[in-house]
Amino acid sequence: MKIFFFSLAVIPGLISPAFSQDSPKPLRAGIVGLDTSHVPAFTKLFNSSSDGNLAGITVVAGYPGGTDMPASATRVEKFTEQVKGMGVEIVDSIPKLLEKVDVVLLESVDGRIHLEEAREIFKSGKPVFIDKPVAGTLPEVIALLELARQHDVKVFSSSSTRFGTKISTLNQDAALGDLMGATTWGPCSYQSGTPDLFFYAIHGVEALFTIMGTGCETVSRVKGPVHDQVTGTWSEGRLGVYRGIVRGKADFGATAYGSEGVVHVTESPSYEKLCRQIGLFFRTGVPPVSEAETLEIFAFMEAADESVRQGGKPIAVAEVLAKARAEAVKLLNP
Repeated sequence: MKIFFFSLAVIPGLISPAFSQDSPKPLRAGIVGLDTSHVPAFTKLFNSSSDGNLAGITVVAGYPGGTDMPASATRVEKFTEQVKGMGVEIVDSIPKLLEKVDVVLLESVDGRIHLEEAREIFKSGKPVFIDKPVAGTLPEVIALLELARQHDVKVFSSSSTRFGTKISTLNQDAALGDLMGATTWGPCSYQSGTPDLFFYAIHGVEALFTIMGTGCETVSRVKGPVHDQVTGTWSEGRLGVYRGIVRGKADFGATAYGSEGVVHVTESPSYEKLCRQIGLFFRTGVPPVSEAETLEIFAFMEAADESVRQGGKPIAVAEVLAKARAEAVKLLNP
């Protein structure tokens, strides 16, 4: 089977009437995976707001899910009870949830089960926001996005760091001149069973790509007990650096380096800004982050792991993607 990788972007003017903003209708949202703090936070934002892109979207059903990953197993009961207290109906299967909702938030904190859950969700054709990480491995990310295409399902995934007011506009700051490079930083912790950066470092990596854009060519990494530093080389030798703070004070922030100036910002992630983007996506069917950029972010993180395995050697992003695409074919045709 040959897999073709196209952009998920929707051509302006060809948005389905089901996603029209001109006559917004109430949307019932369902959550798959009640084992992350995002679940009660997102539910509260959607269910208590009548403002802007949050308006008219109500979380009505939730499927607890959960795995043996500590971050899941120790929290699924607590967060299930919290959203139940907000009036959300708890169901015991994904098919039952899909009967009750118009749109889906795939929130399972364990990315290793996202592809399996997506196989079930995508059959409904309903639009889906996939919380980080998209899946548990780069081949699974590729397979999941191809599966969405096969089912004609609108999907997107992103960290909340991307939509911060300062981070999202940093590369447009007039004081920079031409963007020459950037450094981002943030808390960094790991989860056994998934690539190192997929679990929490993804927030800082997403911010890096928000500033630098796509086009990373090689990735090298130095993993230490205090800091975990990943360096990407873009065209014309521009460097994009993610510095994961393993120990010590761990704020989120970025510095952009330009031909005319250097601009430094600090900014905590905002669930509200992310949920507003999710709401807009549910209304329009247009993902605010391209598939190409999402794939490159995960290839960057996979290449970082490979660099560590090879003693810090620079790893070509294109080679990592090519290998993962070949493996994704097997996942789509088990």
